[in-house]
Amino acid sequence: MTGIIPIADNIAVASVIAEESHPYPFVCAPAQPTIQGPEGILYDFNDGARVLLPQGRWRVALLDDDSGNILFHCESGAGWVTSAKKYFVRFRIQVWRGDEAIPLLDETLSLKDRDVLISFPTGTLGDLLGWFQYAERFRLLHECRLECAMAQNIITLLEGQYPEIRFSIPDAIQHRTPYATYRVGLFFGGNTTHQPIDFRQAGFHRIAGHILGVDVREEAPRLNLNASRTITEPYVCIGVQSTCQAKFWNNGHGWAEVVMHLKKLGYRVLCIDRDPRTGQGFVWNHIPYGAEDFTGNLPLQERVDLLRHASFFIGLASGLSWLAWAAQIPVVLISGFSLPGAEFYTPWRVFSSHGCSGCWDSLQETFDHRDYFWCPRHKGTDRQYECTRLITGKQVCGVMDRLHAQLQDK
Repeated sequence: MTGIIPIADNIAVASVIAEESHPYPFVCAPAQPTIQGPEGILYDFNDGARVLLPQGRWRVALLDDDSGNILFHCESGAGWVTSAKKYFVRFRIQVWRGDEAIPLLDETLSLKDRDVLISFPTGTLGDLLGWFQYAERFRLLHECRLECAMAQNIITLLEGQYPEIRFSIPDAIQHRTPYATYRVGLFFGGNTTHQPIDFRQAGFHRIAGHILGVDVREEAPRLNLNASRTITEPYVCIGVQSTCQAKFWNNGHGWAEVVMHLKKLGYRVLCIDRDPRTGQGFVWNHIPYGAEDFTGNLPLQERVDLLRHASFFIGLASGLSWLAWAAQIPVVLISGFSLPGAEFYTPWRVFSSHGCSGCWDSLQETFDHRDYFWCPRHKGTDRQYECTRLITGKQVCGVMDRLHAQLQDK
């Protein structure tokens, strides 16, 4: 392809297609564009705007139709032209033959009554619960035929509440030639190709709204909340486990103090983590002393049924807190590696400003999934994980007391 013309220095121009590596195993776009245009031109909006040109002499322009900005313009022979941006943009594709004045192809993205795929990563709970309602918002806005690819356990949890959406696991997509595809995930390393802003600036769940171009205000997904109560006594559910040590409450006395205090307030304390203990090397995290063992790899709906009738939930910046939020109960969320705006809003957020904090949200740090003991600023020093070590049992119990008093007044 020749004659690539950047319209403005601060606008990312289109590029010849290349297979990209992604941080998640997303569903791949079809090998060729799915729509037949005039004179053998193929195009679609899978993985951005894509044009495949036959032999000949062509001029191609890609525009943002909402603003009228020309994002890219070039002259080309046979080959690919694709947009640099892969998130939602209302692209307009124009293709001229040679020096002709009227374009042979002039197509503006319109999703109404079109097959659209949103690909989500697998192996994550909280992320999907935070992101999913943005997909529903997208479907309603564009009136498209939406298919969502995700893990089976999330499908089982959600599909009954969203009959207008097709759900598929990534290996069994129902419509393999969609008109448009979007990938919702966390893109690290300052990526501006798959997200319009860095997710650390938006809050990781709200980035889905930015990627899909919809209202970014958070909203919990719809769940089946109709289960009957099975435990007669007042109870609180807790989740103490997570996927890396930075996310744990690294105060050695904290959970024991919380459990003891909850019992004094008259609650049973049920630990509902999947695993009774997690860790790596010489560091292992166990069910707090005095908590009842309700752990197990159970269907998510069973967890929802239990959470629904809990007085409240106490947990970390991890999946069970998001599940409790979606179950519409109060959530006491303890985290220091993330800032309070990083997760869903809860008036019962517990955070300490007395030490290092917020590395997850810092644009100067990059989270390393492979390092279980990730602590980018103080690893190997006596300040490691002080973001949560400085959150005391007294502090969390004080938050619980206020919540308990509020519940008693109802």
